Amino acid sequence: MGAVPSTPRFTGAVRQETAEYLIGAFIGDKSYPLTSDYWQKLLLHPLYLHWSTDRVHEACRLFAKNNHNTRHLAKILVHLSWCLQECVSASDVPSLSFMKALNAVYISSIFLKYLIENANTDNFEELYISLNESEEIPHNLSTDQRIEHLVVHSVFSFVGKVDVSTNSFLLHYELLNFMLVAMSTQLLSGPSPGPSDIHPFIDAAMLQESSLVNMVVQKLLHNYITRPRFPAKSLSYQIFAEGNQPGVLQRVGSVAANLVLLPLSYFASSSAEASKSPLADSSLNILLILTHYRKCLNVDPGKDESDYSISDPLPKEETCFFENPYCVALDNARDTEFDRVDIEGTAQNGPLVRLPFASLFDTLGMCLADETSVLLLYSLVHGNSDFLEYVLVRTDLDTLLMPLLETLYNAPRRAPNQIYMVLIILLILSQDSSFNASIHKLMLQSVPWYKERVLHQTSLGSLMVIILTRIINYNLSKLRDVYLHTNCLATLANMAPHVHRLSAYASQRLVSLFDMLSRKYNKLAEMKNDKMSFSNGESIGDNLPEDSSAELHIYTDFLRIVLEILNAILTYALPRNPEVVYAILHRQEVFHPFKSHPRFNELLDNLFTVLDFFNSRMDAQNIVGEWSVEKVLQIIIVNCRSWRGEGMKMFTQMRFTYEQESHPEEFFIPYVWQLVLSRSGLDFSPSSINLFPVDLPVEDGFAGSDASKLQNGELDGSRHVGIWVE
Repeated sequence: MGAVPSTPRFTGAVRQETAEYLIGAFIGDKSYPLTSDYWQKLLLHPLYLHWSTDRVHEACRLFAKNNHNTRHLAKILVHLSWCLQECVSASDVPSLSFMKALNAVYISSIFLKYLIENANTDNFEELYISLNESEEIPHNLSTDQRIEHLVVHSVFSFVGKVDVSTNSFLLHYELLNFMLVAMSTQLLSGPSPGPSDIHPFIDAAMLQESSLVNMVVQKLLHNYITRPRFPAKSLSYQIFAEGNQPGVLQRVGSVAANLVLLPLSYFASSSAEASKSPLADSSLNILLILTHYRKCLNVDPGKDESDYSISDPLPKEETCFFENPYCVALDNARDTEFDRVDIEGTAQNGPLVRLPFASLFDTLGMCLADETSVLLLYSLVHGNSDFLEYVLVRTDLDTLLMPLLETLYNAPRRAPNQIYMVLIILLILSQDSSFNASIHKLMLQSVPWYKERVLHQTSLGSLMVIILTRIINYNLSKLRDVYLHTNCLATLANMAPHVHRLSAYASQRLVSLFDMLSRKYNKLAEMKNDKMSFSNGESIGDNLPEDSSAELHIYTDFLRIVLEILNAILTYALPRNPEVVYAILHRQEVFHPFKSHPRFNELLDNLFTVLDFFNSRMDAQNIVGEWSVEKVLQIIIVNCRSWRGEGMKMFTQMRFTYEQESHPEEFFIPYVWQLVLSRSGLDFSPSSINLFPVDLPVEDGFAGSDASKLQNGELDGSRHVGIWVE
């Protein structure tokens, strides 16, 4: 037909010509009715086309030109929905419905992606995912049902109800790829969701019934936990072939080598590394997109609660967000090891996502080198109190903490936001006193990835102190990121009262941290004093740059927090930490310049009380020969037993907690999509992306956060988090 782009002839290829005719008819200007037998021919025929990327673009442009009249995208989506409904009924038995569904979902993904990338309207009218009024509607399709709602419901029903098996694996995988493409409309919006934003498919996902939502979240997490591999059978061209029946799409099952119908390079970036479990990775990508989405709306005073949504509360502000059902499902997930009855003995309201927390914990421990897994762990420990409690009572916390600490150790080679997420996770965990106590009881035989020195028989708590002080040191010398400093110090402050037998190296790092920050503080103070000096009889103090003055104020706060940390150890845990006492005695000169400082003197009083006590014990010793580290430490250990804390002032313990700001979506939605695009292989046109900056030069710094702050307003950082001091 005339609308079909010219095609090179493949010798001996009757099937090839037929496939080209069917695809040509799909992209052409003739509209085939929804009930036409053309759709059965298209979806049942093995498609062998090997077109160049240019020919694919030509076909997509032609399809975009004709789709407004033919509505073929809407029609193939309807047929995809029908095929999936048949697949759910057929369960795990290979059927023609599986073949048709695979063809439908792959064809849909190719052309839908092109339409989204090249959309010119905010409401994506050019998708034309509705039927013409003149279209004859079959009896099994409701006239008032939106096609995007129908297809999302059918995809999620299949994903949630059909088990992953040799026969269904490829369809599961392609359906998740399709949802990734369908939800990529978010990439064209700005980073701040507005009430006029329209995302047809993800908005339809938000309107699914709660039972289906729970089922989908549970299956996506199940895929992540079980990490199913591509079955060996899928490496064959004829995946569902029986007898003389053709194989579906005639595709190679390897993610890195898929070539079907149209070149994969058009759909997925060739630079994406092949995954050992692409279905697990795709499941996590979809879960993160769904759980972090926020639907914004305006409040109309003339409307009441029933005018908004069947399940959403009445908005209280001028602009608000509907409750995300997927986020709710994840937050309310429960451990399969426990009954459905809560601690009061009352039944939970409605169905819940049920997961084996033990398996989820172990899988996270294996996968935390990947940034998406770090974000999932953050989502769980921040939103799901049951999972957080489960983590806190585990005796093998090193399963999670070791990969997290290794990520911090390798901070110069990690993405800034990955570092932020790890630090927030540690801060959340450090809010629990039992966590802070247990990490000092868990001994590590070795830490092979720590290269500066050999760490043998080091407690997990000591390693945390070493890594947190190390990253502060790196940040101070290279990056100067206030938020990173704040988060590290907040975690250390939460840990301080519970420190037990801190190692010599960790103790030295703590004292060195004060020394390092004090030198930075002194340098800033000298700059201020120089600028406050008189020049030509006039004071220039009022001309002190605001940023320098603010930086001095920030480092004053940092020094106070470090002194609070040392104070808490000396006040509540001195007898258990002789190495901390030794480190302070060894470097006591670094504290003397601040003894009379009005911001520090009250905190230093306790420290000098300790110094006076142990210095006097040292002076009373009659040591033959030279002092050695062992001799000094032995005297400290002996006198720690007689320490009663006389003369120590009791201060209220500083306790830092983490809270999200009111609009976390401004950080998380762009962040999730950046992760997804870098890992899924979806090759989306950079010129079409408005959600986040593309191809900008990478700065040598942890830039990318939005804000966090101390409650007293003394420290400012990134907007996507809040660190609060009590």
